[in-house]
Order: sequence, then C-alpha cells, then structure tokens
Amino acid sequence: MFTYNNIQDYHSQLASGKTTCVDTVEYYLQNINKQRHLNAFVEVYAEEALEKAKSLDEKRKKGETLKKLHGVVIALKDVICYRNHKVTAASAILKDYVSLYNASAVQYLLDEDAIIIGTCNCDEFAMGSTNENSAYGKVLNALDNTKVPGGSSGGSAVAVQADMCMVSLGSDTGGSVRQPADFCGIIGLKPGYGIISRYGLIAYASSFDQIGIFSKNLHDAALLLEVIGQPDEYDSTMNTENTSVSLSSFHNKENRKFKIAYFNEMLQHPSLDKEISAAIFQTIESLGNEGHTADAVTFDLIDYIVPAYYVLTTAEASSNLSRYDGVRYGHRSNAPVKDLNDFYFQNRSEGFGKEVKRRIMLGTFVLSSGYYDAYYSKAQQVRKKLAETVTRIFEKYDAIVLPNSPTTAFAIGQNEKDPIATYLADIFTVFANLTGVPAISIPLYQHSNGMPFGLQIITKKQDEQTLLQLSDILMSKKAEPAVI
Repeated sequence: MFTYNNIQDYHSQLASGKTTCVDTVEYYLQNINKQRHLNAFVEVYAEEALEKAKSLDEKRKKGETLKKLHGVVIALKDVICYRNHKVTAASAILKDYVSLYNASAVQYLLDEDAIIIGTCNCDEFAMGSTNENSAYGKVLNALDNTKVPGGSSGGSAVAVQADMCMVSLGSDTGGSVRQPADFCGIIGLKPGYGIISRYGLIAYASSFDQIGIFSKNLHDAALLLEVIGQPDEYDSTMNTENTSVSLSSFHNKENRKFKIAYFNEMLQHPSLDKEISAAIFQTIESLGNEGHTADAVTFDLIDYIVPAYYVLTTAEASSNLSRYDGVRYGHRSNAPVKDLNDFYFQNRSEGFGKEVKRRIMLGTFVLSSGYYDAYYSKAQQVRKKLAETVTRIFEKYDAIVLPNSPTTAFAIGQNEKDPIATYLADIFTVFANLTGVPAISIPLYQHSNGMPFGLQIITKKQDEQTLLQLSDILMSKKAEPAVI
C-alpha cells in the first residue's frame, strides 16, 4: 500500500518501482472521495491528474531525469489562477469564472512536473479566520468535525491534514496559512513579502497578501519554496535580490546557536490559553538549556496591531474589490434596475457574502473624506512604527517566537454573532504581514483538549533560511506536554 513520508522518499519509491504516479494519484483520489464531508475541495481534476500521471510514468520508463516535483500531488487554494480552470475566490460574484492564465507560482510547479489535483475551499476572497465564509459552505477540521479548520486557507490545510494531497498552496494576508496550520497540526509557511510572485493571486489586500505553503514536513516546504520563490517580471513588488532557499542547507549542520526574542506582552496576554503559553515558555527554556539565547523583549504596540491591520486591509479590499461589478465578468443580477448605481448595487449585493460586504464597507468608511486622516493615516503610521521596531529587534536577534492563536481550534459557529472576537483572534499573526517578514507555524504541541497547536517563528526579511533552520531544530525534538 502506498504511504507518503516526503517528496524525497516518494521519488525513491518511483525510481525503485515500488509505486507509480498513477497509483499515487488514485490513492489521493480515493482519500478525497472518502472524505467529501470535510468539504475541503471545490473542484477535483481527477481525469486530468490521472492523464498527467500516465505521461510522467512514461517519461520515467524512457529514462528521463526526474524534475524537482515529478509526480508530486498538489492542491491550490481557490484564489490562485490555473489556466482553463475555474477560480472563484469561494464567492458567488465569480461563479463559473475560468482563468485565462496561470499564476506564476502555478507555472513554476507545472514546469517541475507537479500534478495539480484540485482547487480547495476557502473563506470568500480570503476574508476570514474560520473557513465558514464560503459560497461553497464551511470546511470541517478532520481531527474533530465540530471544530473549524482555521481560515482563510482552511480547505488547503485540511487537504494536507487529511492526506488528500502531498502539499498545498494557500494565501496569507494576516495569518491565513499559519492559523489553519496551527489548528490542523501541520506546517504552514508564509515567506516574506516579495519572495513568491503574487501574479495570478486574486487580491484581498495587495500590500499584505502572500502565497504560502502547507506540508507535513519541512523538507517539502523548503523544496516548494525553492521552486516557486523565483523572480518574476509580472510582479513589480518582488524582491530583486537572489534570496532563494537552498534545500541542501536548511538543516543546521554547523550547530549554529541562535539568538531568540519573545514578547511577554504576547505570551502573558489575557486572551492566550494558559496551556499554550506554558508550552511555549517550556520550549523557550529548552532552547536556553541547549545553548541558544532566549530573551524577553519589550513590545508595547500589541494593542495597535489588530486595529491597524483591519483598517489597512479593509481599505485595500475596498479598492481591489471595486472591479467586481457585473459589467465585464462576474455575477449579474436578473432583478430589474432603475439606473447604473442600482445595477451595481444588485450585482454586488447578491454576489458578495456578509463578511466581504462588512469589510468593503469598513474599508470605504476609513478612506472617506473626514475619516482618512483619523483612521487610514494613523494606521499607516502604526505600520511604519512596527516595521522600525522589528528592524531594531533583528539587529540583535535571529528570530522571534510567539503563538499563532489565543486558543486551539474552536467550535463551528462559536463567533458567528461576534465578528470582532474573530478579528481579535488574529492578534499574534497579523504582525508578520504588517511588517512583511517571513513566518512559519510548526506543529509542536498537543493540548489537553486533544487538539494540536503550533509555535510561530518569524525572522527578518529575506532570511527564510534561518526560519527553516530553527524550525528544523525544534521539529527534530517535538515538545513534551506543558506543565501548568
């Protein structure tokens, strides 16, 4: 029977004839069919994936050299364009829209012979932390179907969690890769802003959005980052320096000792579950005992990060989503209209879900005359202050460790009547997006309630190498249950 450990081992199985790409795709298709109730996939490309698998098996028979992602089965979040396939951002406003081109990240995957098995469910336009805000219905956490998988990339996380693909791509605007990874007990990597091209990623907030990676091991995450973290002329916000991760050097072979910072203001925050706090403090102590430096650093901006994040992202969303008006593409209402404004109103009212409407209205408000300086300008000032703070910290330290979420995965519908509670739950993840630094969630812990949770690590810009090296150290010795 086929078993999957990592891409390296999978390629060894293919080379030795223990498995084939066709057998592998059939294995994942069976798992997807068995677990349809999780609602992780919007579309599954069964026939197409099998045809690609057959062609790759033929290539191997001819003795062709295996490319980096030969036969690797990958799922895409429904905000990433794949030519001649639907991409809807889980929204009725884009129902049945078919992409005319490949996102650059997708093209890089295909160039290395990856197999795209399907498109994953998500919060509409990537707006949400629970994957309950989707035109296709909510996604369920495979470990406990009464719990949310996190969002907005919940479908991509569950696809990896429940063994429905090897790795998947999501997007992270304020924690939408790290928080689902935390809730689902897998790895969620958000590279720094400008490392992976955003060309072909449907925009929520353009100065925050970043394509991210879900996997069950660091080797796979590093390999995918190596493949898709390439320069791209179609994205003017890409870093121009060569910052690609070398797969051969993400292990800490030199036994490097790291200088690590943590914020007591976050680890002792009243919203943080005591067991999560104790587990992270235990890890910090363990790192210190092994010769690494771990220091508490004062961080007095914690009360400003969530408000600044939501002011800025909703403002950008208000602008980005104005293009969805039913004129050139997207949902067009059948209701009678009086004038052009009424035409737009009907199309957008029917096409957008409640959470998207809420964020568009909030963003329009903070950009409006009389409120721009009071809210938007102030939020930009906070963002600049945060960037200066994180730059100073990384002058002395290699990394910062912090939680991903105040709690483990919570019950479906728990915050339905209180969206502010959901927004405040982003308190630990939006920091990395506001400052544009790389961040990762690694699955180290098990809560007494039976659900997993992870540790978030962030490093300075263009230093994904250190991020992966420190993660490798911690993943090699998973933490013991915390004593509180």
